[in-house]
Amino acid sequence: MTENSGTSGANPSRRQVLLAGTAALGAAALTTAGLGSTAASALPGAGGQIRSPFTLGVASGDPLPHGVVLWTRLAMEPLADNGLGGMPDRVVPVQWQVAEDEGFRKIVAQGTAQARPESAHSVHVELFNLNPATEYYYRFRAGNELSPVGRTRTAPRFGAQLDKFSFAFASCQNYPVGHFSAYSHMVQEDLDLVAFLGDYIYEGGAKGSIGRPHAPARETFDLADYRTRHAQYKTDPDLQAAHAAFPWVVVFDDHEVENNWAADRSQPDDEPDQDPAVFRKRRTEAFQAYYENMPLRETQHAWGANMRLYRRLTFGNLVDFHLLDTRQYRDFQDQDKRLDAERTILGAEQRNWLLRNLGGQTARWNVLAQQVFFSQRDFTAGDEDSFSDDAWDNYVAERNLVRDRMAKASNPVVITGDVHANYVCDVKADFDDPASATVATELVGTSITSNGNGVEQNPGDAVQLAENPHIKFINRHRGYVRNTITPSAWTADFRVLDYVEKPGSPIRDRARFVIDDGRPGANLV
Repeated sequence: MTENSGTSGANPSRRQVLLAGTAALGAAALTTAGLGSTAASALPGAGGQIRSPFTLGVASGDPLPHGVVLWTRLAMEPLADNGLGGMPDRVVPVQWQVAEDEGFRKIVAQGTAQARPESAHSVHVELFNLNPATEYYYRFRAGNELSPVGRTRTAPRFGAQLDKFSFAFASCQNYPVGHFSAYSHMVQEDLDLVAFLGDYIYEGGAKGSIGRPHAPARETFDLADYRTRHAQYKTDPDLQAAHAAFPWVVVFDDHEVENNWAADRSQPDDEPDQDPAVFRKRRTEAFQAYYENMPLRETQHAWGANMRLYRRLTFGNLVDFHLLDTRQYRDFQDQDKRLDAERTILGAEQRNWLLRNLGGQTARWNVLAQQVFFSQRDFTAGDEDSFSDDAWDNYVAERNLVRDRMAKASNPVVITGDVHANYVCDVKADFDDPASATVATELVGTSITSNGNGVEQNPGDAVQLAENPHIKFINRHRGYVRNTITPSAWTADFRVLDYVEKPGSPIRDRARFVIDDGRPGANLV
């Protein structure tokens, strides 16, 4: 991300140093905040060998021009079945520092946060007095232990002239079915941001076949289960490295709670949470664990069964990110009602917020960062139609309303996860008329691991391409999408792995699409 000129981020050699941790940097720089012996004695093992409480790494998120959120969570035993990470039932002071250099010689901010047992000893530090468009390094200390070092970057000033913004988006990381090798490649990229579009964890009790069984070894239903599951995912070294390398923006989809849930409705099955009150309790506890484990601001804190996740982030005059929640407010999935004019996937408040944003002053490129397939997708050959009931196809009237408002905004691009495949779609003024105007572009990213190793295409993809001429590309390998945005063009590289069922896969660019400024629709180059 640049203001006027130059290049952003650290080069790979510096990033490798960053991800190596802080052991060589020493603890002396953190003693100035005066942690003393109280915090050290609060940790198990005080007076003897202290196991590191930073087993879950560090992260940053939601960058603004003058600040960013810093996150960590203390966990001596991250897979403890009670969800508390082997931590004592008391407050633990955690020092934090922010510096202009990875050696922490130029410290610009520091303080002490309180890791509380009722929040699973998570820490969210919101910074407000940093410089815009600036790279910073951060770390934490608890007791005698230093955390790994994280790298982050603030957003440019509002309205600043940017010549480039780079980000990757990803989704759907199912721990038992694959290794998170995609992140080992992502950390070598020159990115300003990572956007994660949902299914950060999976709620089931799968063992898989590659030696990565879920913990706990059962479906997650209560707060302890969700805390342990998040901790297990956070112990993955490749995921930790990606969090430490870049600021992230996150939204959830369904598996952070339960597959295909909708508002107060659980997935139809034989589980006891079919009572909406019982499911709201499950949702409440899943939301709490989600907040505890993500670099989110206090404004995204879960309050009971509610969590205000939709928000907008702006990067100079170049990019507006509208982060959406298509799960919490939706009407229940029902194919028979998909054309009803009153059905909603956003809820009235979020829909009105989005329409106001798109109708007001916006950046050159407007991103809808969201979870489920936006464009029409007919799965059946011939005159018969069939559509997914978990996507925008089940909420046609509201999709048309959002599409029509996007058509009036500058360079609208929808980015999507959920379906474990790469797609590129022209968003049409009328999906049933291929000759109608293209008003926006949808880029759908594949999964990090979900559905295993992946293939080029499924047999049914030929039908999708024939029935939906606005779909230009389908690929079902694992990976992520790298995006480079300039005032004149958006370039999307679909980065794919050969396999995920064992570690160490190489990565390659499967396809590159370009969207030109002022010309909706993506072109293969």
